[in-house]
This record gives sequence, C-alpha cells and structure tokens, in this order.
Amino acid sequence: MVGLRKSLSRSAWALFVAALLLGGPAAAGSGKVLVELFTSQGCSSCPPADRFLDELAERDDVIALSFHVDYWNYLGWRDPYSSPEATARQRGYRKALGLRYVYTPQMVIGGIDQAVGSGRGAVLSAIERRRGKAGLHIAVSHPAPGEALVTIAAGARPNTPAAVLLFAYDRRHTTEIRRGENQGVKLVNRNVVRAHRRIGTWNGEQMTIRLSLKQLGITGQDGCAIVVQPEEGGAVYGATAFAIPGRNG
Repeated sequence: MVGLRKSLSRSAWALFVAALLLGGPAAAGSGKVLVELFTSQGCSSCPPADRFLDELAERDDVIALSFHVDYWNYLGWRDPYSSPEATARQRGYRKALGLRYVYTPQMVIGGIDQAVGSGRGAVLSAIERRRGKAGLHIAVSHPAPGEALVTIAAGARPNTPAAVLLFAYDRRHTTEIRRGENQGVKLVNRNVVRAHRRIGTWNGEQMTIRLSLKQLGITGQDGCAIVVQPEEGGAVYGATAFAIPGRNG
C-alpha cells in the first residue's frame, strides 16, 4: 500500500481511497447510458440495428435493451418476443419527444435523444452527449435467493413524479425467420425485454424497494434493468442492470 501511494499523485490517491470506502453493492447509474432499440423480426430494415445493439451491449458504459413491438406481426411473421407493452413504451416516447409517428428500427438514447437504429454516427454521438447525465445512483443487492434490494439515492426533487421501472430481459435469442420480409434470415436479438413492471415512484428522497422476482413474474429471464424516469417519459435520471443470480450468461 505504501509503495502504491508513492506511485500515485495526491488527487489519484484520494480517488483510490474513496473507491475503497465505497465498496459493497455497486452504486450504479452514474454515467451508464440507457439505449433502447424498438425493433421487430418482421421488419427488413431492423437486422442491421439488431447487430448494432449487440455491439452496444458489450460496452461497459451502456445499458442496451431490445423492445420488440407488435405492429409488424400482421405482415407474415409474428415476432415471438413482441408485446403491446413495448409498443406502448415507444408510443409514449413519440409523444414525449414530439414525433409525428413511430417507426422501426428506432433507438432512444437516455430517454431524450432518438435516431434510426442503424444510424451508427447519430447513435454514438447521442451516447456521448448523454454520458454522465443520468447520474442518479442506484444500488442493487440480493439479500435472499430470488430477491433484489434496490436502493435509489437522494437527488434533486423532480418536477413531476418519477417512475421506477423494471425491465426483465433474455440475454440472447437466435431465430430462423420462416416467413415475412426477413424470410430465410437467421436473426440474433440481444437483451430482449420480456417483462415490464412499475415498482415504485421516486420523489427525490432516498428510497429502498425490496423485490420478489417470482411474485413479479420474473422467473426465466437472465437479467433486469432498473430505470428511473419521469412518468410521461423523457430524460432518464438513472439506470442500472443486473444479472439474475442463478441464471447463466
């Protein structure tokens, strides 16, 4: 330790000591950018965006989620991971962002920027703009099997109530498309959201939420994301993701 101190500047040593003192459950959310892809296996324009999200999911500074909408299902292929909840979330963004219509593939970055899902330059620029903006600290621990303890730090009181949302996701799916616009294509979808749950309301004060994943219907997924965001949509105050204990991946 003494040798290490000699090799560090005073400011770097202070940061190192602070990191030691803050050990324990990760206080996440400061700097991680939430990227949401609204996609469909029935959309021929979506596979490049799906591949791009797969890349983004490997980044340590990004929480990347796939929301499969259901309005493509009547065009020859029913996306098995589609849900009306995913469509409703995208339509909420349409209103919050002042857009005239919804479309696929669409990426929403940090709840406030949006771009065509395959538009790498626009998406990467938006990630850079949002980096560090969602600074609300969220810690997750697991006091018992099948349980999660979510602690949200205090922060500036929001102008409108903030929803605490949980999205349970499957880490990866590979699907051979047999009909529709993507017939004959093998698609890989990453971090596919399978369950949407509202678990609380944040008003700026520190709060702790104890969750039973089974009671929430979270029984087969690989991970969960926790998102704190205004009720009506908009800029994400904080987000984190965790692997469900006991699941592979």
